[in-house]
Amino acid sequence: MTHRLRVAIPLFGEFTALDGVGPYEVLQRIPTIDVTFIGHRRGEFRSENGMLGLMADATFAELPQPDVIVFPGGVGTRPLQFDDHVLEWVRHAHATTRFTTSVCTGSLVLGAAGLLEGLTATTHWSCYRELAAHGAVPTAQRVVEHLERRIITAAGVSSGIDMALRLVELLVDRTAAEASQLMVEYDPQPPFDTGAVAKASQSTMTRVAEYATLRR
Repeated sequence: MTHRLRVAIPLFGEFTALDGVGPYEVLQRIPTIDVTFIGHRRGEFRSENGMLGLMADATFAELPQPDVIVFPGGVGTRPLQFDDHVLEWVRHAHATTRFTTSVCTGSLVLGAAGLLEGLTATTHWSCYRELAAHGAVPTAQRVVEHLERRIITAAGVSSGIDMALRLVELLVDRTAAEASQLMVEYDPQPPFDTGAVAKASQSTMTRVAEYATLRR
């Protein structure tokens, strides 16, 4: 019987929804991959704006050795940087994972656990300084791989889909990744080309700052 791969996606209060759901949609399409949302407790966790809730079906203690970790980001990652229970779980689980990965500010948790010291890594463009504080070398690259360390970090939100497709290629093969991409019809053709700081106008940056302030 084919070995089934166990993917753990942690949930916590004020997570960013697509950081976890994007990779979930890609990975769960593969019949040999089981995805479990986990948390400090079983039950619902609300996204950072409180509008969406996802259910954790297991606790960190109940899934101590997943094959893959996909740690999402969100405002809620800030206190997790000082959460000894979470950090110890990350360190312990990483010892036996096939890959330990993050999306957006999930990399701050990997960094706080000591996994990114001296490595290039990425996160949301607004959090490079926080990432550097953990000894990582921030880069604007969309997906950063250190395969010899079994670590992959992805930038903000939507980049988690790209990373998940790469994970499928690494875990299964390229055809599986292409099949998953086709099943979710991931063929980005955005109406605007302003998805990176280098491409954004000053008026766009000003609006981003305004919205960030209003959301607090």
